Amino acid sequence: MGEQPIFSTRAHVFQIDPNTKKNWVPTSKHAVTVSYFFDCTRSVYRIISLDGSKAIINSTITPNMTFTKTSQKFGQWADSRANTVYGLGFSSESQLAKFAEKFADFKEAARLAKEKSQEKMELSSTPSQESIPGDLLSPLSPDTINGTELERVTPDTPQHIEARAEPSHKTLPPSHSSSSMNKHWEAELEALKGNNAKLTAALLESSANVKQWKQQLGAYQEEAERLHKRVTELECVSGQTTVIKSQKTELNQTIEELEAALKAKEEELERLKEEVESANGFQFKKESLSQKLQDTESRNQALESRLSELEQRLEGQQQEREAFRDSLRSLLELLDGKIFELTELRDTLGKLLESS
Repeated sequence: MGEQPIFSTRAHVFQIDPNTKKNWVPTSKHAVTVSYFFDCTRSVYRIISLDGSKAIINSTITPNMTFTKTSQKFGQWADSRANTVYGLGFSSESQLAKFAEKFADFKEAARLAKEKSQEKMELSSTPSQESIPGDLLSPLSPDTINGTELERVTPDTPQHIEARAEPSHKTLPPSHSSSSMNKHWEAELEALKGNNAKLTAALLESSANVKQWKQQLGAYQEEAERLHKRVTELECVSGQTTVIKSQKTELNQTIEELEAALKAKEEELERLKEEVESANGFQFKKESLSQKLQDTESRNQALESRLSELEQRLEGQQQEREAFRDSLRSLLELLDGKIFELTELRDTLGKLLESS
């Protein structure tokens, strides 16, 4: 074969709808290999892509072609010979930029090759019969593209279950009133309710994520088995072309990536199981704290009843003290009167003694 691949990448392939000339029609169900080939015998550059044994792109690069980036991950070019417009959706901006750079390089190389061919033809008086019409369609704007943004969707990793430290349980001094104790335990009850709601939401989310991971693991395993079978079929084919060999290498790389992804998912499942067990531990602690809270409330009720009894006794003692004070005042007044009378009596007796 005179052609050899000089650059390859992977992308989703589209062609413009021949009826509307606006919408894109996918020609591959998944990302396929898109390669630049160079025919050294004719000095021609071509873009070729195969989906199995079917050629979905076979475009010869000419000097008047233009590769246009219509979005961050999508590019297109018009092929007047094939009477269509090809579109490629990449998984990253860097892949699109690399493909566009190669397109410009090979387009310039095709222009130089054409000029050399024309110089040779000028030696004879026959003008070049090769006429290459311009692009049939102008580059499409991003507004006219349907389904051009092809990105790899990565499942959200399950959020880490938020674990909070248990509220510290300190014995309140006996001097604290029952109202402060009630406020303390009410605050702890609210904190426990918040933690319970968060743990419940985290458990539900973890269960949903585990189910999703299992489904994705099954899909990855089926894809890996299919790729293994495909590699085996390719190895059994005799006289493999360079394109098939490159596809085999890429399939092996894809299998390795899928196996690494499977291993990562299994580790993620193990981590989720540990988090679920930790959440169960938090549930048990919450129940024990609820029981302690009930015991404390019963103790508070007993203390309140005892406090009411003490207040009644204190009120009675205060009344008794007031009555005792009143009696003391009356006695003091009586005693003051007697003392005053005795003083007068003494003074009278002293005068009598002086006069006698």
